[in-house]
Amino acid sequence: MHISAQTLRDRLRGSLIAAAATPMTADGEVDLDLVARYLAGLVADGAGALAVLAHTGRGPFLAPEIRAGVIERAVALGVPVLVGVGGHPTPPNRAHPATGHEATGHAAAGHAAAGHEVTGHAAAGHAAAGHEVTGHAATEHAATGHAVTEPMATEPMVTEPEAERTVAEARVAAGLGAAGVLVFPSAGDRAALHDAVWRASGLPMIAFDLYTRPCPPAVLGALLAHPGVAGLKTALLSDAMGCQQAIALARRAGRLAITGEDRMFGPSLLWGAEAALVGIAAAGVEITAAVLDAFRGSDLRAFEEASARLDRLAQATFTDPMEGYVQRMLWLAAAEGRIPGAYAHDPYGPPLPEEERAAVVRHAGRARPESSDQGDAKLAT
Repeated sequence: MHISAQTLRDRLRGSLIAAAATPMTADGEVDLDLVARYLAGLVADGAGALAVLAHTGRGPFLAPEIRAGVIERAVALGVPVLVGVGGHPTPPNRAHPATGHEATGHAAAGHAAAGHEVTGHAAAGHAAAGHEVTGHAATEHAATGHAVTEPMATEPMVTEPEAERTVAEARVAAGLGAAGVLVFPSAGDRAALHDAVWRASGLPMIAFDLYTRPCPPAVLGALLAHPGVAGLKTALLSDAMGCQQAIALARRAGRLAITGEDRMFGPSLLWGAEAALVGIAAAGVEITAAVLDAFRGSDLRAFEEASARLDRLAQATFTDPMEGYVQRMLWLAAAEGRIPGAYAHDPYGPPLPEEERAAVVRHAGRARPESSDQGDAKLAT
């Protein structure tokens, strides 16, 4: 492993890495000063690092100047910053607001029925209800033994322009002081894409095992053997055995095992995850940090209670349609006073009924710990 990857691995070990949203209006307008205040609040409330422009931040849809502004403001906070690269929507169907980027298939229809945090973007890899699992997606599921939890749409292999754009985003992230990049899962040669990102940017990478496009064990092995890979984030939603396998492979390779499991958060820590990078921390930071804090202690009942609080929140926010979780986390961020309601919009997700907002906010209030003074969210090292 390259020394820069070792350094990032060690810096992130034990940390809560908040997968930040990007506050925006219904028209997709972003206020970078508001973004700066929002990110600072996540850090103040327990996030030891930030992941920006990933799936929760809808990075693939944001214009280059907005991406650069978000990275600059995150880096200015002095914590390690991971930047999501890749996952761009193809082929074109319609332009999304404020970006000019074209959306694809189910992305244009509202990203219905699938997707995670932190993840290969809905427009480039999430499921659409009623589609069959075919082609490359079906091959990867068969090769891993992972359960197919939701139907998935077929996708084209990653194209050369897509790879070039991913590499260009990594170069920009390096120039702006990011600590590393989170490489979106792709339908093409993942190892080659990671290597291209590494050679062009020199930034250490976090690989990503996502339930809509899980890595076959041989591919995971190749990624974890790459000198520029510092860790592996697993976000398999409900595949407990797949999550356990990915964590074990990462640890065996000397890489950081990072949980992205919003719905299996406590169990993934017990299975050996050494850090957390989750979309639920886009707003519920103290609740998430409390679980990590309890895990490193010796009070089993405290860990049980903290995990139960987080699970209740996850049940309200990470549910069908799964792509709606970004909107739900923005509603929660507004309810917590982190952002104005006018900037609590996700133009790229499915429409959600207004009554769902009330349910999310009401549930979040019950899930909040009695004290928000949780200290630094660090796992035992």
